Amino acid sequence: MDTSEQAVTVLLSEYDALKAEQRSRIGTRDQLLYAMLTAAAAIAAVTATAGRLELLLVLPLAGLVLGWTHLHNDHLITEIGRYVRDRLGPRLHGLVDGVSDLPMFEWETEHRTDRRRISRRWLQLAVNLASFCLPPLAALIVVWAAGPHAPAVLALSTLEASALAVLAFQITRYAELASVRQVTR
Repeated sequence: MDTSEQAVTVLLSEYDALKAEQRSRIGTRDQLLYAMLTAAAAIAAVTATAGRLELLLVLPLAGLVLGWTHLHNDHLITEIGRYVRDRLGPRLHGLVDGVSDLPMFEWETEHRTDRRRISRRWLQLAVNLASFCLPPLAALIVVWAAGPHAPAVLALSTLEASALAVLAFQITRYAELASVRQVTR
């Protein structure tokens, strides 16, 4: 096996490893939506059973932890795809003799040309915000509306509201809606 063949083998191994990591992160990311719904239902049930509204302050913490983990996994999924498209594919393409017109890892770009991609991205943003930010915000509003509260409850809830605003901003920012283009064929 010559050096070029060895390099191709190494790059294909890297591709396989990256795709395995991407699949794993997709599974984790998708399960986090269900985890958030489960957490919201469980926290609401415990709060109702105990009759203590301040227990709802656990919901923003759950939203922050699960939302940030979702965002982090989604970002790395995107970065793996970008790396395969922009770095790995071209490197591999340069090593394969006689196939200069053969596209490498075409799916990595093909699925991005769907006419409904823009609407899907907007809808996914809405789902992410509704899943990870809306229930915690509703919990905070319920707690605030039931006032008056001890200073510690108000301080914690204000801190949680600020952290939720940061999470909502980051979710919106990472959606990269400005970079999504409508591609026509």
